[in-house]
Amino acid sequence: MSPTRSDSGPDAADPGRRRSGQLESQIITVLTEAGLALTPGQVRDRLAPQADLSYSTVVTILTRLHAKGAVIRERHGRAYHYAAVRDAAGLVADRMTRLLAAEPDRTSVLRRFVGGLDAGDEEILRALLRDDAE
Repeated sequence: MSPTRSDSGPDAADPGRRRSGQLESQIITVLTEAGLALTPGQVRDRLAPQADLSYSTVVTILTRLHAKGAVIRERHGRAYHYAAVRDAAGLVADRMTRLLAAEPDRTSVLRRFVGGLDAGDEEILRALLRDDAE
């Protein structure tokens, strides 16, 4: 029996494993909701207690987010304090923009993207484009 889409891929071997970018989004959400800069330990503590994340994992993700320009950091004593530059939706939008920019045939990519949207999302996109045209 061949694997289906739902049981193949890098995350299939470990169902508790997060999808790529999911932890980044969760950390951005924690920082956005906090409304102030947090240390990696504070971020880890505010994530779901069942997340069972190590301090070094949180530091690694925060460092990556800083390199992407999604968070800013300031050193206070021995620890960095991190604050979100944009929310989780902004992070996803940045990722989509980078992926699109890397493709030589942007028209085909956009056509397939729009063709894959459900009716509700397509209507939202059309409304947003109409609003920007006005």
